[in-house]
Amino acid sequence: MIPDVSQALSWLEKHPQALKGIQRGLERETLRVNADGSLATTGHAAALGSALTHKWITTDFAEALLEFITPVDGDIDHMLTIMRDIHRYTARQIGDERMWPLSMPCYIKDGQDIELAQYGTSNIGRLKTLYREGLKNRYGALMQTISGVHYNFSLPMAFWEAKSGSTDKESVSEGYFRLIRNYYRFGWVIPYLFGASPAICPSFLQGKPTTLPFERTANGMYYLPYATSLRLSDLGYTNKSQSNLGITFNNLHDYVVALKRAIKTPSEEYAKIGLKKEGKYLQINTNILQIENELYAPIRPKRVTRSGETPSDALLRGGIEYIEVRSLDINPFTAIGVDEQQVRFLDLFMVWCVLADAPEMSSDELLCTRTNWNRVILEGRKPGLTLGIGCETAQFPLAQVGKDLFSDLKRVAQTLDGVYGGKEYEKVCDQLVASFDDPELTFSARILRSMIDNGIGGTGKALGDQYRSQLREEPLEILLEEDFIAECKASLARQAEVEAGDTESFEALLARHA
Repeated sequence: MIPDVSQALSWLEKHPQALKGIQRGLERETLRVNADGSLATTGHAAALGSALTHKWITTDFAEALLEFITPVDGDIDHMLTIMRDIHRYTARQIGDERMWPLSMPCYIKDGQDIELAQYGTSNIGRLKTLYREGLKNRYGALMQTISGVHYNFSLPMAFWEAKSGSTDKESVSEGYFRLIRNYYRFGWVIPYLFGASPAICPSFLQGKPTTLPFERTANGMYYLPYATSLRLSDLGYTNKSQSNLGITFNNLHDYVVALKRAIKTPSEEYAKIGLKKEGKYLQINTNILQIENELYAPIRPKRVTRSGETPSDALLRGGIEYIEVRSLDINPFTAIGVDEQQVRFLDLFMVWCVLADAPEMSSDELLCTRTNWNRVILEGRKPGLTLGIGCETAQFPLAQVGKDLFSDLKRVAQTLDGVYGGKEYEKVCDQLVASFDDPELTFSARILRSMIDNGIGGTGKALGDQYRSQLREEPLEILLEEDFIAECKASLARQAEVEAGDTESFEALLARHA
């Protein structure tokens, strides 16, 4: 089932320096909760500056949903220390509140009471809040409180120069699209290893029927015994109306055309919601996607946008600059939601994905890859579980596929260790490959044991308390208090500048998004 990567691996071993200069960044979402585990109802802390313009600390869907962003970094330890500093500083600024250490929320009774993130009075700030209003009205607020970690990754230009003899936007984008197609085919390995949401609070269903064969504990928690990441299931971050958009990942032009078409395609379902009610806007427009970010995908091609530029226009201008991996649950075993082992594994897997042959995929085959993901998401630890290739009927044991993949990753690890020194990448391979013979080593199995004993609430509260104490007591290491104070002031000044610079009415801005 695993493509033959031996030639490409031999090439890599002859050109190890092509991997010197990998760049990464992390984004971590987390709900602010009270000491009892209930969702915080306070606004974004003043000491954290402007959620619209702060470089490191913003909000996602709700006022209570924090998002932490590291700068682009070539050093894993440095990046993780900065992420920890952001957590340390924030823990000191939010009083008695905690950062919820799990992907799935708990203790949220009525999604309609969740305050949407607020970004000030500028047109762009109001548009960001209206987009969230649209998400709430389309999918329900509760789904939007699910948290995850995003990992941004780019290969150095020296890699593309050595691999294809060119660094123009077409050839680099072609390489990243190969990575993306392989990610769709084999990325289920991420929820298998690191999925950490095998259970949900009963309040998450809000009385809605589900066809999933949940088991229920004495404390009322719903779980699937072999599930890995319900966050990635149909209960979580998916949107069925997006499954037939015809978006493929074969070349830059077709991808952007299909994405732009979705933003302009009217939706009967969302038209029923309406645009306005009693003078209040309900969504940006009634199209399948309000804006490009609404496309739910486990991985995205990205380029840093210029002022006023859409993500797809940025891609057209300069091609793919980096990719964003979006399938990581919050890691509940660390205070910052992600650890070094995961980052190193993702480095290895991304390099493998860009090396392995990846035939072009039709939108139908793209949908077929979802079958493997769903199996792993809902029953990944089930003994004897098998996976298929695309839309073919042949099946292969997951454990064997995983071990075959890791025999390739081990060679990538040895090359990376040769470039960066030490044996850290090889160590990660040796640690993780054991999970295919013993699924009890996976994140989902480990966290489920605690959840069955203590419930999601008990597990989340205990970890939240532990991490709050840890983070508040630890000294800052790289970003110091004066850095945070300066960025708070600078972010507020930038927001005021944006608000003063508006030259058109909000209605005119909305008309451009119709």
